[in-house]
Amino acid sequence: MIEIGLKHISELTVTDAVTTVKVGSGDMPVLATPMMIALMENAAMLAVRDALPEGCTTVGGHIESSHLKPSKVGDVVRAEAEVTKVDGKKIVFKVSAYSGDILLGEGTHLRFIVDRDKFMSKVL
Repeated sequence: MIEIGLKHISELTVTDAVTTVKVGSGDMPVLATPMMIALMENAAMLAVRDALPEGCTTVGGHIESSHLKPSKVGDVVRAEAEVTKVDGKKIVFKVSAYSGDILLGEGTHLRFIVDRDKFMSKVL
């Protein structure tokens, strides 16, 4: 059962592979926004993974986040996700990303509980 307050923290060390230059979202050697968002999604997915029914997982449905500060290669970035609302198969999370004590971005993320087999049977 998914409960409000479930949390997880995921971490990432900024490398060349996750910079705007490599990802294609910019031309400076700093953490790409899509990679910060992916880290937030990872934290949300892992926050509820162990509370899901057997055979189920979650998939992202919507994310809205700011990206306030840059992070350079070598920085350790942590994303935090916390369940704030559960409505049937919909789970809403508060997400945020930090480098040390510096807030990099924050927002909300919606995930849906899905049956793995049914979901994959619809993939084209």
